[in-house]
Amino acid sequence: MKHLYLLLLLLLPALAQAQVVDAFTDGNFTANPAWTGDAASFQVVNQQLQSNGPAITSTTPIVLSTPSQANIGTVWEFWANLKFATSSGNLADVWLMATQPDLKNANNTGYFVRLGGTDDEVSLFRKDSTKAAVLVIDGLNGTLASTTNNLVRVRVTRTTANRWTLERDLTGGRTFVAEAAQPIDATYQRSVAFGVSLLYSSANFNKFAFDDFAVTDATAPLLLRAAPVDARQVDLLFNEPVSAASAGLAANYRLQSGAVPVAAQVSASNPAGVRLTFAADFAPQSVVEARSIADLYGNVAAGPLTATFTALPSAPAVGELIISEIFADETPQVGLPLSEYVEIYNRSATKTLSLRGVRLGKGSSATVAVFPDTAKLLPGQYAVLCGSTRTLQFASYGKVYGLTNFPSLSNGGDQLVLRGRDGRTLFEVSYSDAWYRDPKKKDGGWSLEMIDANSYCGGAENWMASTDPTGGTPGRANSVRAANADVLAPTLLRAVALNANTVRAYFSEKLDSAAAATIGRYTLSPAIAITSAAPVGPDFRQVDLTLGAALGASRPTTLAVQTATDCAGNASGPLQSATFALPEAAVSGDVVVNEILFNPRTGGVRFVELINRSTKFIDLQGWQLGNLKPDGSVDNAILSSGPLVLGPGLLLAFSSSTAIITAQYPTSSDAANLVQLSSLPTFPDASTVILADSRGFEIDRLTYNKNLHLSLLSTQEGVSLERIRTNGASNGSNFHSAAGAVGYATPGRPNSQAQDAVGGDQELAITPEIFTPDDDGQQDFATLNYHLDNTGYAATITVYDALGRLTRHLVRNETLPTTGFVQWDGIDDRGHKAAVGYYILLVELFRPSGGEKREYKKTVVLGARF
Repeated sequence: MKHLYLLLLLLLPALAQAQVVDAFTDGNFTANPAWTGDAASFQVVNQQLQSNGPAITSTTPIVLSTPSQANIGTVWEFWANLKFATSSGNLADVWLMATQPDLKNANNTGYFVRLGGTDDEVSLFRKDSTKAAVLVIDGLNGTLASTTNNLVRVRVTRTTANRWTLERDLTGGRTFVAEAAQPIDATYQRSVAFGVSLLYSSANFNKFAFDDFAVTDATAPLLLRAAPVDARQVDLLFNEPVSAASAGLAANYRLQSGAVPVAAQVSASNPAGVRLTFAADFAPQSVVEARSIADLYGNVAAGPLTATFTALPSAPAVGELIISEIFADETPQVGLPLSEYVEIYNRSATKTLSLRGVRLGKGSSATVAVFPDTAKLLPGQYAVLCGSTRTLQFASYGKVYGLTNFPSLSNGGDQLVLRGRDGRTLFEVSYSDAWYRDPKKKDGGWSLEMIDANSYCGGAENWMASTDPTGGTPGRANSVRAANADVLAPTLLRAVALNANTVRAYFSEKLDSAAAATIGRYTLSPAIAITSAAPVGPDFRQVDLTLGAALGASRPTTLAVQTATDCAGNASGPLQSATFALPEAAVSGDVVVNEILFNPRTGGVRFVELINRSTKFIDLQGWQLGNLKPDGSVDNAILSSGPLVLGPGLLLAFSSSTAIITAQYPTSSDAANLVQLSSLPTFPDASTVILADSRGFEIDRLTYNKNLHLSLLSTQEGVSLERIRTNGASNGSNFHSAAGAVGYATPGRPNSQAQDAVGGDQELAITPEIFTPDDDGQQDFATLNYHLDNTGYAATITVYDALGRLTRHLVRNETLPTTGFVQWDGIDDRGHKAAVGYYILLVELFRPSGGEKREYKKTVVLGARF
C-alpha cells in the first residue's frame, strides 16, 4: 500500500502542489512536515502514525496538528485504521481546516471528518466556536462496524464554489464511494492547521493508525469581491491566501478606466486580502482587474480576475459642499413653510459626499448642528436643513435633514459655517438682508439664493432674493441661477497691529488659504522679518503675520503684499500696501465726533463719523458710541468687537447700513471709511452723543439740536452737521450743516464745511472777509476768530449793516475761552437771509475781575454768486 501511494504521488501532477504530504517514510513526525501537540502520545511505527497515549479513559483527546492554509478548491486525503469498536467515547476527528493550531481549544472553528462515533460512520462536521459540531455530510451508519479492524481511505473535496464531497474506500485503496449529499457550505474561508484529534477508552490508547496524509490545492485563486476603504483605497478579497510576491505587485492590477494603483499590500491578518491604493479618487462605479495572481502553492490565475465596486461616500473637500439657499425670515408667508431652513448642495459631478460628522454653526459659536453618520449627498444633489422638529414640513421638497441644534437664523444677517468632521472650514457665508436687492422681499417670506454655485466664494454680488412664486426653491435648482463668474482679484484693505509681534492684514475677498500662508508674499518697511503667515478662518479674509522683532508704538510701518490670490484663483497685482502702527491708549479729546446725521431721509439710516485728531494710532475695539437719554442712561453701541485702528488724521463713519449710506450719498461718501454696525443708537433731533473707550472712559461728548442747522434749508432730512474746526471744541458753535453742493453729507470723507486754517495772528480776525451763504460748500459762513490775552472775558457780539441797523445778535454777554471763534451764516434775527452788502461786527469785551472793557469793529462782506 505504501509503495502504491508513492507511485501515485509521482504520477499525479496535482499532488505536486499539495500543501501537506506526509507518508511518514522518514520514520518521524517532527519534520517535513512538523507536527505539534501531544507529541508524547504518538509514535511512528512501520511508517505509520500511531497513537500511544496514556492508557486511561479520558474526555480530553490527544491531538497533533501541522500548518495548513488550504481551504477552497482543495482535496484532503488520508488512510486510517481504527482497531477497535467505535463509539461516542472512541473516535477520531481529522481536522481538514482549523482556525487555531491547538485542536483542543474550545473556541476553534473549521471543518473535520469524524471516524466512528455512536453511528460507526464516516461523516463531515463543521465546528462553530464553543457550540456543538454541526453535521454537514451525514455518512452511512455502520460503515466502520468492525470491532478490530476499521480500515478506510477518505477523500474530501471542496470546490471553488464551496460544494463539499465526502468519499471513502473501506479497503484502504482508491476506489472511492461518495456519499450522496454534496452540500454547499461557505461558513469558513480561512485555515491555519490540519490535524487529528483522538478520543478513546483505556483499552484503545494505542489502536489508532494513520498514513498517506495529503492536502492538495490544484486550483488558481479567485477574486471574490472588492470593497472600497475610502476615496482612493480598495480592499480585494480572494478565495484563498495569495502569494505576496505576486499579489503585492501593483503592476498586476488596474481599473478598467486605465488607472493603476500606486501600491498593493497583502493583509498581515488575512493573507487572502490585498489593499490597493490609487493616486486619484474613484469614479462612482469601478471595475478592478487582477492578473497573474498566485496562491501559496503556485497556482496562477492568468486573469483577468474582475470585481465591481461602488465608491464610498467621501468626506467633502473645500468647495464641494456649499450652502446655496438661506431662508431666515419666514413671515409674512408667501408660499414656503413657516420655518427657517438652509439648503446645501453637492457641487461634485462624480462624488457622493459623506456628511458624517459635518457641522453647521454660526460664526465662532460652540453650539453646532451635527449630521448623522448615515447622511450623504449624491453628485449634484440638494438637501434641505431644518430643525429636528420641522422635518415633516419639508418632506415634499426632497431630501431633508432635521438637525438637533439647528441654528436660529437672524433676519438682518448672520455668519453660517459648514465644518468637516476634522474641524476644517468647508464653506462660509456672512449674509445680510441687503443681499435681497428688493426692499419688499427683504421684509420676509422670501429666501436668499446663490446665483452661481461655481462662484461659491462670492458675497453680496452672488446672492439675491428668490424669484420663484412660492418664495424659494428648497431642494431644487435656484430660480436665480446664472453665470456670475468672479473675475476680480482681491485687494488689501488695511493692516492692523494686534500686538507688538502680530500684524493682521485685511483683504476684500476670501483668500486661497494655502497661497495666503506663503511668507514670501509679504514684506514690511522699515524692514522687519516675518516668521509666519496664518490665514484666519472661517472666512479667510484676514492673514495674521508673526514678526521677528517687536513694533514700536505709533511708529508707522508699511505692509506690502506681492500678490494675493482669492479662493476662485484670481491673483492681484504686486505690491499692494497699507500703513499701520502699534496702537496707543487714547485720552479725552484724541478722537472726536466729526459729523452726525440724526435726521435721515425716508428709507435712510443715521450715521456718526469720528476723526482721530491726535498723532497716535488708536484701536477702537470695544469702544462705545452712545446716546444720552433724558433719564441719564446711555444707549450704547459697540463700535467693533475686533481690532479697528484709526490712524492720525483719519476718520470712520458708523451706521447700521453702509449700503444705504453709499446709495443715498453716492458721490460724497467713501466706502473704505464706512463701518456697518448691527444697530446704532437712536439719535433724536436734540440729544448728546457720548464716545467712550473700551474701559468706559469718556473720550468725547457733543450736545446738538436741530437748531444748529442752517435756517435757510428747505428740509433738514438727510442733512448732516459737520465739525468746522477739527481741533475746535465739541459744541454746537463748531458745527454747521453740510453743503448742498456735496449732497448734504460727507460720510467717510473730509467735511465740506471744514475750516481748519485760522486766518492771521491778530487778536481778532474775520475769515473769509467775503462770504456767500448759498450752501454750496464754498465760503458759506464767516468766522470771527479770536485770541485773547487773558482769561475771564465776557463778550457781546452784534452785527450791523452799513447804515448802522441791527442785523443779528451773535453773542450776548457770554464768557469766552482764550482762543476760539464765532460764526455768522448770513441770517438775521428774524431768520431771513441778510441782504448783500457790507456789515460791521461790533465786539464788546468786559473782564469783570479787573473792570477792563474793550471794543472792536470788524468789517465783512455778504456777497452772492451770479
